[in-house]
Amino acid sequence: MYYSENPRFFVAVDCIIFGLVEGKLCLLLTKRKFEPEKGKWSVMGGFVQEMESADDAARRVLNQLTGLQDVYMEQVRAFGDVDRDPGERVISLAYFAMLGPEEFDVDLLAEHNAVWVPIDEIPPLGFDHPQMVQCTLQLLRRKFSTEPIGFNLLPEYFTLSQLQTLYETILGSPIDKRNFRKKVAEIDCITKTDMIDKTGSRRGASLYRFDLAKFSSESKFKI
Repeated sequence: MYYSENPRFFVAVDCIIFGLVEGKLCLLLTKRKFEPEKGKWSVMGGFVQEMESADDAARRVLNQLTGLQDVYMEQVRAFGDVDRDPGERVISLAYFAMLGPEEFDVDLLAEHNAVWVPIDEIPPLGFDHPQMVQCTLQLLRRKFSTEPIGFNLLPEYFTLSQLQTLYETILGSPIDKRNFRKKVAEIDCITKTDMIDKTGSRRGASLYRFDLAKFSSESKFKI
């Protein structure tokens, strides 16, 4: 009786998906083909089904879009303004995910009319998706300095210049090269390999990797 006396709402998930495309941090967007907000750009989402948890719904949306099963994903927060969706009363749970270089199915993206857009070139978005994206970027900036989530965006082997560029892009400000490399040298789980990347110069640059086996919740990680 208690439940029937209260209103029922739709529950949705929206996935804010980041990726490195040609060295640039990008956001995956789609142009809506149906109402409401037909013709506007938006992040990818869907409704939570009857026998499905919110986390499972987010994983399903991501899998349908990219073909991937095991992707780093985390809930950002709930968005529940009364008028956030002009179609119905919808409460949405926003999640963010990060894909490594070419870690997605190009044909699936095309099927869903999804494209990668550089983070500094995001067009006007429908619904409250601009707020979702900004909240997610704020969360990423807090996490990037103390958690190794950024390595989900990099290839398995990377240069320190690639790592610094990624951090500068996420944090939105330049980082002193000398201090950055000093901090990286103090982090046990960032390991230097014997390999050299010579794509940028004849001399080349050492390649590093993130060693998950050396990382734990007690690891010192601060950049």
